[in-house]
Amino acid sequence: MTRKPDYTTLRDKKGFSWYVGTSQDALRGITGISIKDFNLRPEACIEAHQLGRVRLREMFGNEVQIAGVSTPAISYGHVNGLGSELLFPEGGEVGHTHIYKSLDEGIGALRKPVDFLSAGMAPFYLKFRESMKAAFPGESVGFGYGLEGPITTAWELRGEDFFIDIFDNPSGMREFLATTTESILCFHRFRCRVLGTPEIDPKRSGMADDIASMVPPDLWDELVIPYWDLYYRGTTTGERHAHVEDLRPIQVKYLEKIGLEFYDPSISPHVNQEIVFKECRVPFSWRLPSFHYDAMTHEDVRNFVFSTAAQGASSVTTWVEANMCNEQAALKVKCFIQAAKEVKDLIDRGNSREEIGNRISVTTGA
Repeated sequence: MTRKPDYTTLRDKKGFSWYVGTSQDALRGITGISIKDFNLRPEACIEAHQLGRVRLREMFGNEVQIAGVSTPAISYGHVNGLGSELLFPEGGEVGHTHIYKSLDEGIGALRKPVDFLSAGMAPFYLKFRESMKAAFPGESVGFGYGLEGPITTAWELRGEDFFIDIFDNPSGMREFLATTTESILCFHRFRCRVLGTPEIDPKRSGMADDIASMVPPDLWDELVIPYWDLYYRGTTTGERHAHVEDLRPIQVKYLEKIGLEFYDPSISPHVNQEIVFKECRVPFSWRLPSFHYDAMTHEDVRNFVFSTAAQGASSVTTWVEANMCNEQAALKVKCFIQAAKEVKDLIDRGNSREEIGNRISVTTGA
């Protein structure tokens, strides 16, 4: 049965939290290991984890969550298992090919069973993981050969033609999205077997589906909500979490309709904290991106954290990337953490968001 959050109390129950993590990009940046070697050579990935985690801990301190041991983060494992080729450029993130020339071709192919254990580069990354498990005995080793949400996956399979299909053949697109989502769930079950995790998690399920932001708002009821619901019903009986970048204000209201209990907008230039707070009642995080740190002062960082809380976010986050692996950025991250602790303490003691906002003016002289 689908959970129906009580949005009248949900944000109050969530309170305020903060998170600072390090990425695989930071592991590569602080060790000088190239992304292509990291992605394709187990010994390079192992070295990045062995050296990088120690160096990041020394630079950023104990309150930053250091990246866990995992095979390379590749979001296109599912479509690779369906036949999409993974592309590994020098100095760039992994790419992929679009494989279905028509909706009918895709529907026919997706209806055929796939042994994801032996398809695509899964055998390579499963062996890769065994090498990492041997190098890190006693540690949990993640499996970064992953998947994405229904709309993004449909785009991965059809490419630019996806945006024509949704207008020219809506009934075919609905069938394509249904078969795509069922295939995602098959791949999800394969990953659960690899990791030894439950196929239906009783606590929560997360989903990343950035391309949903490119579906016109008046088509969300038809082409987004049903397939998100299908995905969540196939992965959890608990909380529904989603990462969707670049939503427009008019799309934000749909997050409540699908029953989300947490929303991560990450990099979303068309909305701000105030818009998300007003357009839905879903608890949400707000991120300070790595590319802003160079231009920010310590006071700017503190302002960001306080204003994020004052405008209604339930969480403030930042991720250390390769460009931040220096002492100047490390000091700003420590300022971020101190400010986040202050905000959490104030909210935990009953201060309102408005009172948090008033403290910005007093503290900064703004």
